[in-house]
Amino acid sequence: MSHRGDRVGGQGDDAPAPGDGGIKVAPTAIRVIIPLAIRKRNGRPKIMPPSNPVEANEAAVEAHVLRAVAKAWSWRRKLDAGKASANLDLAHAEDVSDRYIGRMIKLAYLAPAVLEKLLLQRRPLAVSLKDLTAIADMPWAEQGAAAFGPSEA
Repeated sequence: MSHRGDRVGGQGDDAPAPGDGGIKVAPTAIRVIIPLAIRKRNGRPKIMPPSNPVEANEAAVEAHVLRAVAKAWSWRRKLDAGKASANLDLAHAEDVSDRYIGRMIKLAYLAPAVLEKLLLQRRPLAVSLKDLTAIADMPWAEQGAAAFGPSEA
């Protein structure tokens, strides 16, 4: 059995249903199509991006930087939610040293403007990941220039 609000896409979603007094109901879901290919690598399926992406940025943010920021935010949320009480708990769960957690979790405290340029606009950094963790200790107003160069201040 299908309810009116359960439909996704298709024709006639905005047409009034019989007997509802002519009231139009907006669809409750959005369908997003992302062209990806599934290939087998080492016997496991792997999702591959399209061979010719629309916006191929040669100097895009490197994947290891994005992963490091994502991990830092994950660790920060675990600490904030009480799922871990200290860096040592995170280190045991991730099988890394507590010093590594302490160094990398600083990425979760970067200025919002730096995170926007890095994650949404995908601007390349002018520094290494190690230097970016040190930049996180700086005041927010100075982080943009330090991370992306003086022209990005």
